[in-house]
Amino acid sequence: MASRPGILTDWPWKPLGSFKYLVLAPFAFHSTYCMFVKDKSERDISTFLIVPFLLWRMLHNQIWITLSRYRTAKGNARIVDKGIEFDQVDRERDWDDQIIFNGFLYYLAAYTLNGASHLPMWRTDGVIMVFLLHAGPVEFLYYWLHRALHHHFLYSRYHSHHHSSVVTEPITSVIHPFAEHIAYFMLFAIPKLTAVFTKTASVGAMLGYVTYIDFMNNMGHCNFELLPHSLFSFFPPLKFLLYTPSFHSLHHTQFRTNYSLFMPLYDYIYNTTDKSSDDLHIKALSRREEIPEVVHITHLTKPESIYHLRLGFAYLASNPFATKWYLWLMWPVTAWSMTLTWVYGRTFIVERNQLDKLNLQTWAIPKYSVQWQNVAINKMIEEAILEADKKGTKVVSLGLMNQGEELNIYGGLYVSRHPKLKVKIVDGSSLVVALVLNTIPKGTTQVLLRGKLNKVAYAIAFKLCQQGIKVSQLSNFS
Repeated sequence: MASRPGILTDWPWKPLGSFKYLVLAPFAFHSTYCMFVKDKSERDISTFLIVPFLLWRMLHNQIWITLSRYRTAKGNARIVDKGIEFDQVDRERDWDDQIIFNGFLYYLAAYTLNGASHLPMWRTDGVIMVFLLHAGPVEFLYYWLHRALHHHFLYSRYHSHHHSSVVTEPITSVIHPFAEHIAYFMLFAIPKLTAVFTKTASVGAMLGYVTYIDFMNNMGHCNFELLPHSLFSFFPPLKFLLYTPSFHSLHHTQFRTNYSLFMPLYDYIYNTTDKSSDDLHIKALSRREEIPEVVHITHLTKPESIYHLRLGFAYLASNPFATKWYLWLMWPVTAWSMTLTWVYGRTFIVERNQLDKLNLQTWAIPKYSVQWQNVAINKMIEEAILEADKKGTKVVSLGLMNQGEELNIYGGLYVSRHPKLKVKIVDGSSLVVALVLNTIPKGTTQVLLRGKLNKVAYAIAFKLCQQGIKVSQLSNFS
């Protein structure tokens, strides 16, 4: 939220909550009906493709989100060395609002503007016109619109909402108040409406242009550098035509520089380029993968749990695991992920955290519970421990399903196999013991333990005896 929210800050469908997609339902049903029921002469494939295109935009954005979180967790080529705050996660969870808004306006244009429907699949002249108009008027007007949004009146009411995220993620690019999105849509509509009015519009031009905008927006906010410096050394004028993630990151940390959209040309013309842009680009590219002091090895459970990783959906990752009905609609993706985890035999980084100067990473075993086999799992855990030891990690913590008496003797199996390990392997037993001991009321003189005792139970009994508390055991055969 902006520091002093202005009018048209909230999206009109905010009261609908998760039912906001119903805004597009009438248009989607009508276009589908016309496509499959009406005569061939009345079918409009360009309008029918709006919903698949909106779904493609969501998938495209999610791919960037996953890639960005994975790369920033690894640390190599990371630009801003800070974590994401919970407030930012909450603020950016509704990144799909702008896709709904665009979809609504696409349908509105298709039904009201002459030449905006029944588009051909491709017209080369229209494609060229769209991208020339973007490189010219759109980039120029955006630069001055952006500078205007940094005036204290507009900044405090609107644009400060976007700049609340200093450490950017791909979806940060579309986190703006509703009023700003209206202005942006009008700006990006210049090439599209020109193509419509000149009868040169095509499905390829429209879909390609919006995909280009999404790609560049996501790339510029991904917080890791991926464009090699040699690219700009080979063709120096490219720095005026193509921005980099580090270039735009400086705008979020310095605020008064690097205003351009995707082409830094106007920053150079009007002398608003940050002087450290080139240095930051080189510095980010030279940054190596981060070496964590602590690694926690976690695991997948049910197939749907893949979406609860931080690399997946932030909305699900921020809540306890629960099967959702709409995840069944994603069964092709789920099946693909199961196949991938079956083939891929290495742990992967899913999250990075920092506690003061202590770097922590979470690695996941790429196996679901239905694929759990002791030999295969032990091999993966062992390889992960050896990799962490080679990197110089000090502590490896085993998740609940990655430890056990029968599985690996609570990690002791790896210590016995590799006696020269420098990394310390822990299984959380001490924490569990401390938690249980803390729940025992003061003044207790006797404790009864039931069932088969394991490592944790023995440790609890030992500590209780040290405290002078009598411990008795009731076994299953008593």
